Amino acid sequence: MECLFCKIVAGEIPSQKVYEDENHLAFLDINPRNPGHTLVIPKKHYETIMNMPDEEAGRLFQTVKRLAAAIKKAMNADGISIAQSNERAAGQVIPHVHFHVIPRFLSEGPPGLESILPPKKLTQEIMEKTREAIEKGVSNLNTSVNEKKSSEKEMDFNF
Repeated sequence: MECLFCKIVAGEIPSQKVYEDENHLAFLDINPRNPGHTLVIPKKHYETIMNMPDEEAGRLFQTVKRLAAAIKKAMNADGISIAQSNERAAGQVIPHVHFHVIPRFLSEGPPGLESILPPKKLTQEIMEKTREAIEKGVSNLNTSVNEKKSSEKEMDFNF
C-alpha cells in the first residue's frame, strides 16, 4: 500500500484524528492554512471524486458538511472554505479523494478565487463552444467519465 492516506486509515502513520465513522476519516492537516484545517477522506481508496460511486460521494459530502459546521463553531471562525482538487493539473498532491475544510477569519481579508486561479478573458465563440461541450458531456453522464468516443473530436481548452 503506497497511498499516504490509506496508510493513515490503516494506522500505519499517525494522525490527529478529529472524526471517524465506518466510511470516513477526518484529521488535522500537517501543513495547515489555519488552526483547525481538517482533511476529510473516504476510508476506501479512490484517486478522484469522479471515480467514486455517486452514493459514496454523496455520503462523503454529507460528512464534510457536518464537519464544516463543527469546525466553524469549535474554532470560532467567521467562515469556512471547502476545497477539493482532482488530478495533478488541479493541484491534487495525494492521489486519494480528500476535502480540505479550512476555518476562515475576517481578519485575513477576502480569499477570492483570483488568488488561486486568475480569471481568463474568453471570446464569445469560446464561451459558446465551452457551453456546448459541457452540455454534451452532461447529456452523456450515463457513460464512463474516462470513456472517450473515437469519432468525437475533443476541444483543446489549453490556455
